[in-house]
Amino acid sequence: QLYFDCCYHSSTTERKLELMATEKKEVFDAEAGAAMMKELRSTFASGKTKTHQWRVTQLQSLLRLAEDHEKDIVDALRSDLAKPELESFVHEIAMMKASCKLALKELDHWMTSEKVKTSITTFPSSAEIVSEPLGVVLVISAWNYPFLLSLDPVIGAIAAGNAVVLKPSEIAATTSSLLAKYLGEYLDSSAIKVIEGAVPETSVLLEQKWDKIFYTGNGKVGRVVLAAAAKHLTPVVLELGGKSPVIVDSNINLKVATRRIIAGKWGGNNGQACVSPDYIITTKDYAPKLVDALKTELKNFYGDDQLNSKDLSRIVSSNHFARLIKLLDDDKVSGKVVHGGQRDESNLKIAPTILLDVPEDSLIMTEEIFGPLLPILTVDRVEDSYKIISSRSKPLAAYLFTNNKKLKEEFVRNVSAGGLVTNDTTLHLAVHTLPFGGVGESGMGAYHGKFSFDAFSHKKAVLHRSFAGDAPARYPPYTPGKLRFLKALLNGSILGLICALFGWSKA
Repeated sequence: QLYFDCCYHSSTTERKLELMATEKKEVFDAEAGAAMMKELRSTFASGKTKTHQWRVTQLQSLLRLAEDHEKDIVDALRSDLAKPELESFVHEIAMMKASCKLALKELDHWMTSEKVKTSITTFPSSAEIVSEPLGVVLVISAWNYPFLLSLDPVIGAIAAGNAVVLKPSEIAATTSSLLAKYLGEYLDSSAIKVIEGAVPETSVLLEQKWDKIFYTGNGKVGRVVLAAAAKHLTPVVLELGGKSPVIVDSNINLKVATRRIIAGKWGGNNGQACVSPDYIITTKDYAPKLVDALKTELKNFYGDDQLNSKDLSRIVSSNHFARLIKLLDDDKVSGKVVHGGQRDESNLKIAPTILLDVPEDSLIMTEEIFGPLLPILTVDRVEDSYKIISSRSKPLAAYLFTNNKKLKEEFVRNVSAGGLVTNDTTLHLAVHTLPFGGVGESGMGAYHGKFSFDAFSHKKAVLHRSFAGDAPARYPPYTPGKLRFLKALLNGSILGLICALFGWSKA
């Protein structure tokens, strides 16, 4: 419990605490957790959630929720993160609606069993793979995209036919309350529940036996979730993070490249995103040009007073603000700031900050930044970037800007990450035909599109046989003739089969 307390992002601002205090909520303890699970198990056992009609009805209700309460959602996100309306709509509401619409469009296809070939060993036979729901699943979501990251996995779980419990992040307290209120009004409360709270409530949830746990957050809490799941042999999806690198070559359209880096870094929740560019690697010769271009475009986007730009989200909490300032004020990097660095603790704001030639062993290079600080490392040759990336934990995403075909091929071949993008950042999240997930310490499992449906489904192998074609050779007593027949059959020898059937010896 103490370890969980230390790892879990449980701090909130006074405003959030006051909001939580004004709402009277039932205590969610071990007894309440057991009662909730009993109800959900009963609902799932009834078969209701497995029906096509139930899944469609719930998905349609989620879509209607997003459409009916768009303003409320935008207001909640602004309250929690000062998130600009454009980012709230494009990155959260629109993406959630797109997931819902895709699931509704493809659900018939996803639920249809997949016919597969059989072999001569089972002739005559047919086979299929049937997707069935896992049962009762838990989704623990993150605070940085609290609407999208809560409901995107829930969409997959519902589409797959599961009963679901959602635990929103208490750090984004306003959005958490909004989800609890509206999911209770729009969805089937006997099968879909929202549990609010912090460490005590999450601990109670993790004590239960789930059929799958889906967690989005940091690696420290991910280990706690995985350890809890192991007690019940519960499978997990862990969507974590890491230090996502950006390699910048010199033969590029620099203006477009810098705009796309800025959009992925500061235009994505002010760097508070799991796929946000964490650091840049470029050559020593090209670094000054890159820094100048970044400064120019940052001014174009956010003006001269970037600290107070209304188009930048604020830091989510005082704890995170203090963590970022510690990275920035580290003796090894404090003199490396070439742009930004201003901070406003009272409003939890840090200006877009660029640091040049930071040491690889500095504090800012040893943990995921998750904020508006962007260090730049320099190398002699751009190909040297791969050595730096491969010496670290595998990131959730990696980006390359180049027009060099060979460099692109080497990038795909040599860089192991959850996802790769060339000549842009973060956009792979919007491609539903691509799996989104990590590798190594950046996570396990994947979702988005059909991958979300598959993440919450069991692929059941089914073999169908008739009573015809019964082969005596498989039954005792075992004879040399039966052995010759089965050897020929399993080795795929037509001549051997003919000889065995007629009792001949092969020459």
